[in-house]
Amino acid sequence: MQRDVAAELEVDILAPTTLEFQIAVAPHPGAEVTESLSFVLDGQPVEPLEISGTHGNRIHKFDAGVGHLRVDYAATIVGYADPPPVTPYDQSMYLRPSRYAESDKLFGFAGTEFGQLGDAASLLERVSSWVGRRLQYVPGSSDPIDGAVDTMLAGAGVCRDYAHLVVALLRAVKVPARLVSVYAPGLYPMDFHAVAEAFVEGQWRVVDATLLAPRDSLVRIATGRDAADTAFLDNHNGAIFLSLLNVRAVTDGLLPSDSPVELATLH
Repeated sequence: MQRDVAAELEVDILAPTTLEFQIAVAPHPGAEVTESLSFVLDGQPVEPLEISGTHGNRIHKFDAGVGHLRVDYAATIVGYADPPPVTPYDQSMYLRPSRYAESDKLFGFAGTEFGQLGDAASLLERVSSWVGRRLQYVPGSSDPIDGAVDTMLAGAGVCRDYAHLVVALLRAVKVPARLVSVYAPGLYPMDFHAVAEAFVEGQWRVVDATLLAPRDSLVRIATGRDAADTAFLDNHNGAIFLSLLNVRAVTDGLLPSDSPVELATLH
């Protein structure tokens, strides 16, 4: 399979600041990746510092003065990447509560609702389907600072809210889980997308309770505890305004079929 992804952003910088972008795809060992990335501030190119983070997250960081910033990224991925590695540190870290996936607040509920299911694969399917039924996908219904508990009480959210609730509930029943930002061919409306990964049967398995895009088409961007680790744009000083965001993700043929009851791995 060939997947073509792209992101186009325009940012008005109202006061000098430091910006960090996570829009470039993570390394895909075993697949062929070609890409281009440019930052242009008031017509002048900007050379960012590329920081390599955990799980291959790629942060592009630079200081920027007042002006209009244009960002263009495009990548073509041919073939599938090897399964992501699993380390003992991962299995420990991703059992812990985090800012937006407060699993410690959901121990009692999760134990009552899902605790009778012993194996991780059954828990993964049950939690994902429960979240999919419980929530309504409503753009604009949540705030960027909402966590999994807020989402469960509200009964609505967007992709990151679905993923946070899945991650928190899985951690609460002792299944290591984490959040992944992805490019998602087939997603409508098109945007950056967020899904969960859980450690099941010896591998990281991807789960998307929104069912908005086939999992075999997804392209990994960044991986972490929750959205705090995977944001596509971070501003660390002055004021900014995101005036344009266009995301594109397509395959070279028909989208693959997807069954939510089957285990899948991000490629």
